[in-house]
Amino acid sequence: MSSIPQIDDTMRERIIAQPDVILEDQDLMRALIAANERSMGGNIVDLRGIAMERLEARLDRLEDTHRSVIAAAYDNLAGTNQVHRAILRMMDPVTFEGFLTDLGGEVAEILRVDSVRLVLESVQNDEDPAVRRMGDVLSIAEPGFIEDYLAGGNGAPHRPVILRQTSEGENRIHGNKAGFIRSEACLRLDFGEGRLPGMLVLGAEDPHQFTPKQGTDLLSFFAGVFERAMRRWLS
Repeated sequence: MSSIPQIDDTMRERIIAQPDVILEDQDLMRALIAANERSMGGNIVDLRGIAMERLEARLDRLEDTHRSVIAAAYDNLAGTNQVHRAILRMMDPVTFEGFLTDLGGEVAEILRVDSVRLVLESVQNDEDPAVRRMGDVLSIAEPGFIEDYLAGGNGAPHRPVILRQTSEGENRIHGNKAGFIRSEACLRLDFGEGRLPGMLVLGAEDPHQFTPKQGTDLLSFFAGVFERAMRRWLS
């Protein structure tokens, strides 16, 4: 008399009618494969089972990659929309003072940064009444300051957009928020022939918001639009 338990007729009929239910259940398939290996004994190598394990591992890796690609695409789309909204807001003001006020206010909020500073090289200084009237967003520096700041003191050639982490922000750049800044994006600005360069610095308390490994395409686009807006004001 056989000691192997017989499957219930109703369950058997359901399995025959819907075999996909078993095939699509990974836990159930693993149990069936393990039972098959036990029935064959320890001296038999099941190449089909090994192949299935490798295919399953490969499928898991492909699914992880698929999820990573989708997440990256979503982040890129969200970042693109964010920059576009910031640009539209930046183009609204009809006065330069309003332009700077929005830059440190709603534009900064849209970009989700904690500090925005526009640095212009000039023979003037921060004590000039016309400069002080522009608020905390605008900072005037001596010629050559921007090159030194972008190089970070090591004399390395700079790129148009530099992302870096910092233990503490520069007081001259981030003002009273300098002690909280842990990463920054430095956007070099070209205002045209015959004009000194400028720099837009975005600072964040999050040390991972701006890192050298991140892409700079969106910020380069933002810098290009900002340059054109500033040329209009400077003219």
